Amino acid sequence: MNQLATTNQGFAPTTLTEAMTFSEMLAKSQMVPKAYQGKPEDVLVAMQWGRELGLAPLQALQNIACINGKPSVYGDAAMALVQASPVCEDIEEFFEGEGTPNPVAVCIAQRKGRKPVKATFSLEDAKRAGLWGKPGPWQAYPKRMMQMRARGFALRDAFPDVLKGLITAEEAQDFPAERDVTPKPQALPRNPLDAIAPPAPALEDDGQRAHVEIEEVNQQLQEAAAEPEEEVAQEPLGETVAAALTEAGIEVVDIEEVKGFALRVPGKDAPHSIHPDLLAWSAAYEALADKTARAAKASPRDRMSALKKLREANEVTINRIDMVERVKHTAAYSKRLAALGAAMGDEAK
Repeated sequence: MNQLATTNQGFAPTTLTEAMTFSEMLAKSQMVPKAYQGKPEDVLVAMQWGRELGLAPLQALQNIACINGKPSVYGDAAMALVQASPVCEDIEEFFEGEGTPNPVAVCIAQRKGRKPVKATFSLEDAKRAGLWGKPGPWQAYPKRMMQMRARGFALRDAFPDVLKGLITAEEAQDFPAERDVTPKPQALPRNPLDAIAPPAPALEDDGQRAHVEIEEVNQQLQEAAAEPEEEVAQEPLGETVAAALTEAGIEVVDIEEVKGFALRVPGKDAPHSIHPDLLAWSAAYEALADKTARAAKASPRDRMSALKKLREANEVTINRIDMVERVKHTAAYSKRLAALGAAMGDEAK
């Protein structure tokens, strides 16, 4: 019969066999979090993480959570681990600007022999990240969640060796679930004309408008080809294809243009630039938006209008990038508008 060693902290497996036996016992219990019930392998991994952090087995199960496939530690446990570390000098937490439209949670982490690390998280930060008013803890305990964000940033920056690189569970819960972005192999086009402007794949979860299927384009091209030869011959082939694609609702670019993602500017039919992938397009879009916001010769109001038109002109492509990049674009857009709004206020004084 397997025996488990005991210490003043309860059972402490000392061999892999003991750990596996202990994990199976805990997985059958109703006294562990539901995420670990019936999963002895997860229990074993959580206990190992706890051992590296300095948590006893049951403390590990209570305070380590696996979110989106990555382990994380709850904010209160992170604070306890840091305060118990001999390198910790002091941790100070408080709020600035309470009662104002933009209160700020502050955490100052002091490591022995080092300069204090100060981290903040404001109401405006929560809004830019799309967290303010989010159903769940952000709606029920917004002040506590702001405190956890500031705490997580400060503790990770000042004591990365103590937390072993783990982020707080409160922060991990706010990250969008990871999606498989591995490109799927594409079949060769049945018709060479299909390669001119293939429709973007429809995304399931971000509310993007569904794109027209390429088969509809083929059908319209076949109908055009069925017309009398003398009528078709009077119209250049490129114009026939462009007309069919335009009628189908698909954006048309010059056949001689480099294939890629077009960065557009308001009021111009020709693209400002073409980029091979969405990452390069995003960088170019942000550079152009920043240049627009800093155009000193235009008034702040005109620059705000130009930014809005630039975003509208590229809305289709913005909706095709992944959720994290879209959040960054939205945050940068809001920040620029806020800065220009403040500049308008200064001019009015």
